[in-house]
Amino acid sequence: MRMNTNVPIGITLLINTYSDHIKTLTDRPIIIAIDGHSSCGKSTLSKDLAALLSYKHIDTGAMYRAVTYHLIAHDVDVTDIQAVESHLDDIEIDFQQIDGACRTFLNGDDIEAHIRGLKVAELVSPVATISAVRHNLVNQQRRMGQAKGIVMDGRDISSVVFPNAELKIFMTADPKIRAERRYQEMITKGSKESYDQILENLKKRDHIDSTREDSPLIQVADAHVIDTTNLSRQEQLDQAMQLAISLIS
Repeated sequence: MRMNTNVPIGITLLINTYSDHIKTLTDRPIIIAIDGHSSCGKSTLSKDLAALLSYKHIDTGAMYRAVTYHLIAHDVDVTDIQAVESHLDDIEIDFQQIDGACRTFLNGDDIEAHIRGLKVAELVSPVATISAVRHNLVNQQRRMGQAKGIVMDGRDISSVVFPNAELKIFMTADPKIRAERRYQEMITKGSKESYDQILENLKKRDHIDSTREDSPLIQVADAHVIDTTNLSRQEQLDQAMQLAISLIS
């Protein structure tokens, strides 16, 4: 069995703990759908799970950020639906593993460093409410998952993109904890946004994501909830692996 070496230090211990189960999940790949609120650890858990299982990780939030970044770069008013729609055919999104990290590419360019700032964060939720944007990206996401063996995280993966996913996880955490984690992350990247700005942005995004008309963020009935408020990165991965193991036991 090929083992992915991109699992972070500390989490590598789980490889030995779950080696037999990892082999089964690698030989018989499934779709793991992870939904939840902003900055509750969806992408981190998805990346860790994908690395542990040698699955492909699809960060759908990054896809919406990529669209938003493209619109900003081309001076498109995101409230002008027709203008937004006219740009969708010009957007091609891909993910590549570089130095152990999954990076987002837009039309062949690595834009990972450009899509995590507050400017994109302030506009990504309104852009994600546009039906044409959602339908375009959902089609791309479904194509990415045709062969299974993927971990996909976002807002509507369990409810819209892959309602028949074998494992569905809904992640949440206390908003203040989420804002603090995001704030610390942004500091390391040299960002100057304040904690209060980030907390306000998260609350605004939660409201927009949960109340939008087209595929809002919901917890589907058969999703397993992981509250990350008091969980370490390794504990989150351990819980997710236990859920995956329950499918094959």
